[in-house]
Amino acid sequence: SPQRAQSGCSRSLSEYSRYYQNQSPLDFFASVHRWGLPVDGSALSRVINVCANSFDQNAGKQVHCQCVKSGFLEDVSVGSALVDMYMKTESVEDGRRAFDEMADKNVVSWTSLLSGYARNSLNREAVELFRRMQVEGIKPNAFTYTAVLGALGDDGLAEKGIQLHAMVIKDGFASTTYSGNSLISMYSKVGMIRDARAVFNMMGNKDAVSWNSMISGYVANGHDMEALVMFHSMRNAEVSLSQLTFANVIKLCANVREIIFTRQLHCQVVKVGLEFDDKVGKALIVAYGKCCEMDDAFKSFSSMSQYQDVVSWTAIITGYLQNGQAAQAVDLFCQMRREGVKPNDFTYSLILGAQPLIAPHEVHAQVIKTNYQSSSTVGTALLDAYVKIGSIDAAATVFKSVQERDVVSWSAMLAGYALSGDTENAVKVYLQLGKEGVRPNEFTYSSVINACAAPSAAVEQGKQLHACSIKSGYSDALCVTSALLTMYAKRGNIESASKLFQRQRERDLVSWNSMISGYAQHGHAKKALEVFKEMQRQKMTMDSITFIGVISACTHGGFVQEGERYYDMMINNHQISPTMEHYSCMVDLYSRAGMLEKAMDTINGMPFPASASVWRSILAGCHVQRNLELGKLAAEKLISLQPDHSSSYVLLSNIYAAAGKWRERAEVRRMMDERKVRKEAGYSWIEVKNKTYFFLAGDISHPLQESIYAKLEELGIRLRDYGYQPDTNYVLHDVEEEHKEAILSHHSERLALAFGLITTSPEIPIHISKNLRVCGDCHNVIKLVSMIESREIIVRDSNRFHHFNG
Repeated sequence: SPQRAQSGCSRSLSEYSRYYQNQSPLDFFASVHRWGLPVDGSALSRVINVCANSFDQNAGKQVHCQCVKSGFLEDVSVGSALVDMYMKTESVEDGRRAFDEMADKNVVSWTSLLSGYARNSLNREAVELFRRMQVEGIKPNAFTYTAVLGALGDDGLAEKGIQLHAMVIKDGFASTTYSGNSLISMYSKVGMIRDARAVFNMMGNKDAVSWNSMISGYVANGHDMEALVMFHSMRNAEVSLSQLTFANVIKLCANVREIIFTRQLHCQVVKVGLEFDDKVGKALIVAYGKCCEMDDAFKSFSSMSQYQDVVSWTAIITGYLQNGQAAQAVDLFCQMRREGVKPNDFTYSLILGAQPLIAPHEVHAQVIKTNYQSSSTVGTALLDAYVKIGSIDAAATVFKSVQERDVVSWSAMLAGYALSGDTENAVKVYLQLGKEGVRPNEFTYSSVINACAAPSAAVEQGKQLHACSIKSGYSDALCVTSALLTMYAKRGNIESASKLFQRQRERDLVSWNSMISGYAQHGHAKKALEVFKEMQRQKMTMDSITFIGVISACTHGGFVQEGERYYDMMINNHQISPTMEHYSCMVDLYSRAGMLEKAMDTINGMPFPASASVWRSILAGCHVQRNLELGKLAAEKLISLQPDHSSSYVLLSNIYAAAGKWRERAEVRRMMDERKVRKEAGYSWIEVKNKTYFFLAGDISHPLQESIYAKLEELGIRLRDYGYQPDTNYVLHDVEEEHKEAILSHHSERLALAFGLITTSPEIPIHISKNLRVCGDCHNVIKLVSMIESREIIVRDSNRFHHFNG
């Protein structure tokens, strides 16, 4: 009879589905369909389940059509199976449509849709569906709770997870192993590992999943020793160890860099026949890589030849990069692409760190081809790579292309602008970040505050950002306090920098180096050396930058013997090889002290050719010492290194002028004209009421020029009453003495000073910046004006800060 045939076919399909591979029941169903034999809803749902488990959406859609033709769509089991099939094949919309078209729905239907949402990372939709399910009076089963608990764990919704735990207990599912395992997983994901352990302890029937979930939770939450104890307890309980067990325990070995136990586990893996398992193999690659055993890592990778997917390739590339073997990492990346394995976002993010062996624009092209350009992870890595090679415009373009920018992306762009000294764009990005609702973190504040350390930055901007960091609760973060310290030191407020340094709860090398360099730049050589001695007492690790700051302090303080001693200490006690910057500091130390022979001995003893900064120090020393012969040699060297840089010509010209050799000076000027080298104009700037004003020497463009020059004239009279006599040696022009005095009185820093005096209150310090060095006469004048006006004046030139406290 048809009923008997139908029943027989359905039983056969059920048996095939239970005992055979997925293809067998599908082939049998196709044969039944060709023979025209009848099938019922139960058989169709079985076939759809086969399609779901084999992730074969095409076959599933064909069976769906057969369900429509046969009129079985109203069958609850068929509808539920269709929902499950579409969800497992990532067709969420089709799954939802199949669910909505069902006339009758039971708990299985709801759970299929809910599980599908969770499986496709639509956790909020899953939680909302669970709420609606309750409203409609559908009572959840253990599998429903499992799906919702997974969604809550993935989204970190601890409070809702606790509420759901109460419902599991109320509905009588707490004693089931299935629910217990789900609760352990949920509590582990939200960081409540003690609660996960409490659930584990209360479970009457624990299976391998229970133990593995507990071990995995401990590892994920950084409790490596507890995970190890749990692993030993699992072995004592004679629970069979699965590939997941080994993968988790090998992962904890990687976390603690335990190579011996890793090798023991590897041996055990081989004994139980899991050496070719995908998860175990990847865990071994990571563990060997973190333990610096790259030969073993590569052997594990090679043994996975049949299972080498993008994750295993990325793991071995990561290992080589972590162990400083960038060339091997790049070779493997290229081999990976040749073998047709497509990199993922994590692979691209990693390989961009292999500069300069791989160019960012090359990877960028691949990223665009594979459609990863909008990924936040890849975008941030690309952005950072462009920043490192100085391509800020390219970095900004990448930043704009990232669709979902997280706080890491914003912070990376801010760091790029800070590195290039572009304060204006850095502040714009910071303000835009706030408008888009992104909450800044400590690294965001560190980056934008570093940008405010640039000479062109407004003084008040740094203070405002300091206030913002306090409001946000990040002002005590180490990276923020170090950035603030550096910013205040570079912006002329060494007192605030010092207070921050004293208040730091912990200090890193950046803090110590910033304080030493800050004191040195502000002329407080003794204070800089005191900080260094305190650093020694605390047995802090020092680097090359530490000694650059220390020797610079000795240079500004004129402490030649101390500078020599610290230089020797750096080499002999700290095994730090001198770099060009260290040699430059030593040459500057000797040149400023008038010890030009020692300076030349240092240059002659260098293992590499002297840089422009070294010869510039010699040339500046020759200018002070009136050493024409050596000055000419230094200028020739400097001009050969920087033929288009005006400073070398100007310094040589000034040496000739100081010696009264006007013909030779004119020859240098003629050389500049022939080579089209233009002298950099000296200018000064001052910030008043959040606005910056610029002045050139003899400037008459300012709206308050009459008041400015009137103030200068008034100061001139009062200065003479104090006994001031202009030092016209600083005017290197062949003009009358009276004209030289007029030129001196209209230097750009004096115009800025006069403007500051007439536009600011007496209690406010006057901050002036200049792009070139302040001449000796202007230094003396500002010192006297500070006394006459009883004003604190801070001048920053191209060399250092000058403090005048009247």
